[in-house]
Amino acid sequence: MKTFAALLVGAGKMGRAWAQTLGDCDRVRTVGWVDNRPGAAAEAIENLKLSAVTAYDDLGQALAQQRPDFVLNVTSPDAHVAVTLAALKAGAAVLSEKPMADSLTRARKLIAAGEKAGKLLMVSQSRRYHAGAVAFRQLIRDHLGGLGILNSDFFLGAHFDGFRNEMENVLLLDMASHNFDSARFFSGQEPISVYCEQFNPSWSWYKGADSAVAIFEMTGGLRYTYRGSWCADGLPTSWESQWRAHGPRGAATWDGETAPIAARVTGDKDLIRDCQKITATPPDLPFGGIAGSLREFLDALETGRRPQGECHDNIKSLAMVFAAVESAQTGKRVKVRG
Repeated sequence: MKTFAALLVGAGKMGRAWAQTLGDCDRVRTVGWVDNRPGAAAEAIENLKLSAVTAYDDLGQALAQQRPDFVLNVTSPDAHVAVTLAALKAGAAVLSEKPMADSLTRARKLIAAGEKAGKLLMVSQSRRYHAGAVAFRQLIRDHLGGLGILNSDFFLGAHFDGFRNEMENVLLLDMASHNFDSARFFSGQEPISVYCEQFNPSWSWYKGADSAVAIFEMTGGLRYTYRGSWCADGLPTSWESQWRAHGPRGAATWDGETAPIAARVTGDKDLIRDCQKITATPPDLPFGGIAGSLREFLDALETGRRPQGECHDNIKSLAMVFAAVESAQTGKRVKVRG
């Protein structure tokens, strides 16, 4: 297997998590770490006791000196576009944290830049690499006979430090993108339109809207509903959310932590039909979470196979986010334009 030279950009909490993931991968050699805050990358390298990794405060200098095979973009969302464009222009593939960009127009600009450079641009949708999520999707496919209703609930009291406290539309832009992408992953359907409301409860500690409800019309007649809040202390859901799916042959649920469960209709009489309970056995995935994203990205670089999260597909999940924001701002149902 080929070894790839990586340049990591962003030395925040997620940047450090990615640094460890890169270090655990025998197919990657991290050659540099960039953060525009003077000394931040050097401090992270020292704290993590990394060797043979050069610290930079300037991305252009790092790209010119290291000429990496790929750039891992773990910057704040408002910096994603500039970093990705610079990397593609320098001839490097890009694996980016979500969202791909801070608008659909700029996301399309990135896609065009990737096409021009002939380089892979992939967004890490790490929830797709959760064994429970894979098992939940399989339950839906094997036992529900199609899908007409899909619901997700996400409720956590997330007391962040940093950029999230100041973001507009913080829940939709920074977290709901995971749920919206998962809805596509579980259902195999694509978004058509959305009606969304977002708001802040009276006790919110966020500047931007941290709570939202949304109803998506999807292809195949599916309705996907989302309810979420990032200022909901007490009785938290999983970070993966709680999910419920219904089709003509039964239902399936997943709490984001334990094994998913299905109930397949077996009876044809009585007011409430008899069902058979089925508990899924989550697969033994070799790599989960961001490690799963990384491995699929590396496989794509080596084989040319299109990975999950590839930009032409991921923009459909991003379009759900911005359509929800537009609906919340206008008070109208909005078409999803991916």
